[in-house]
Amino acid sequence: MAEPLFDPAAFRLTPEEAALTAKAREFGEAVLAPRAASWDREARFPTENYRDMAGNGLLGLCIPRAEGGLGAGFRAYCLAAAELGRFCGATALTWNMHVCSTLWTGALSDDLEMDPALRDAHHARRRLHYRRILEEGAVYSQPFSEGGAAAAGAAAFGTVARPVPGGWRVTGRKIFASLAGHADYYGILCTEQREGEAPLSRRDTLYLAIPRDAPGVSVVGEWDPLGMRGTVSRTLVFEDVPVGAEAALMPPGLYMQAASRWPHMFLTLSPIYMGIAQAAYDFTVAYLRGEVPGMPPVKRRMYATKQIAVAEMRIALEQAKALWFQAVTEAGPDPSPEQVQRAWAAQYSVMENAAAIAARAVRTCGGQAMLKSLPLERLYRDARCGSLMLPWTAELCVDRLGRDCLYKKGETD
Repeated sequence: MAEPLFDPAAFRLTPEEAALTAKAREFGEAVLAPRAASWDREARFPTENYRDMAGNGLLGLCIPRAEGGLGAGFRAYCLAAAELGRFCGATALTWNMHVCSTLWTGALSDDLEMDPALRDAHHARRRLHYRRILEEGAVYSQPFSEGGAAAAGAAAFGTVARPVPGGWRVTGRKIFASLAGHADYYGILCTEQREGEAPLSRRDTLYLAIPRDAPGVSVVGEWDPLGMRGTVSRTLVFEDVPVGAEAALMPPGLYMQAASRWPHMFLTLSPIYMGIAQAAYDFTVAYLRGEVPGMPPVKRRMYATKQIAVAEMRIALEQAKALWFQAVTEAGPDPSPEQVQRAWAAQYSVMENAAAIAARAVRTCGGQAMLKSLPLERLYRDARCGSLMLPWTAELCVDRLGRDCLYKKGETD
């Protein structure tokens, strides 16, 4: 069995975190790893993996224990996701979209301000969604991108929800919508557009769960990308879709409170790439030691060039792990400016280091690395996708970090 990505003793994990990460690691190695190549080759959604996750409780990882879930908090989720990412990046990335629907509505929302009546109403609504997941194996997605500035937090979402008696009518489209055509509910971020009010405002963001079979929902376009092929992130179209009030995953206004007060909520894609970086390093070590299953036991570890390459990979891996672990440990409401800057630095470091480590692994392992019968070329392609992912792309992290390091709040030139 693979060694823990984050040793429980060295990183002082709680007993609950150690148990949950072990559960994820065992599942990833036994169930995800043998299937990962087929999802990638066929650009097919890993439906069977989700059936198995429903059976062992991983779909309810972040559902509070009082509601029947495993009760993982933010750091425990991140550590478990990193373990899954080692074995199948596409499954782990889509699982992130599902789990965040419970993390945002659960532990994260519980940290935010709501009056008692609103909190009671929110808890009653989320129990409906949690029951679907725990009792029916329902899968939720989290379509974010629209092709504009909204997913980066710079504009209101162009997908709009018009209030009608008993709920809303939703119109819009989401691109790169992971789980498109496969999730049972699309947890979309959209803007409530009241009659006579314009322009759209980010303050009016709603977070609604739309059933996949609701009238007016369609999935369009092809999916044949460089990497993360098993996410099946086609385009979702919503044409005057009727949505009931019970579909609200968060009360009106709560998403914007979360986005401003709990910014680490946007760090949840990084664990998967932390896992991919570890997997690329692990493969390289096993290959140079002649320990890759199914291959002749030829050792290549005695060459100085290989030793230097592995040392440099290990340094980059440890740098990313240390910074990232500190950032996810600090996650919580109302972080300091330094903590937010550290989160951006961690996101950038993980995404860029994962790609660099995978590229170095390919060069170090040589021609064998090109073979699709081995996982390294898939890890290389998947790793390259991380820096592109909104809302915290590598470019946006650098832009925000440079600005906030030089300007204090309210300063201008």
